[in-house]
Amino acid sequence: MIKYKNFMANNLRDRTFNLALLVIKLAERLPMNPAGRNIADQIIRSSTSVAANYRACCLAKSKRDFINKLKIVEEETDETILWLEIVERSGLSPLDTIQSLKTEATEILHMIVASIKTARKNMHQTSNQ
Repeated sequence: MIKYKNFMANNLRDRTFNLALLVIKLAERLPMNPAGRNIADQIIRSSTSVAANYRACCLAKSKRDFINKLKIVEEETDETILWLEIVERSGLSPLDTIQSLKTEATEILHMIVASIKTARKNMHQTSNQ
């Protein structure tokens, strides 16, 4: 099995894991009315998926598999940001908590998008040689 890791893998692995933990803590503080429960379930699902799928990227069997797994991370990170924005605009949690989580999720999203672009570029360069 070939492992494809970029130079930020361990850092990004830790950041995606910590994002999931912080979102779980946020979700636990949401009100347990119908909206709060639904949002808590969704945001926990998407944020833990970011961490789990990034971890899977680190065990990709090929460059193509690596890129496909990164695309899942991209989608789940974007979904997490969506749920954070819903929490923010609905007033279900203090803004300072949400803003720091949105900033972290957005930074992770930017790194994932950059990694996808780099991996695609490298894959095309390798196939053209």
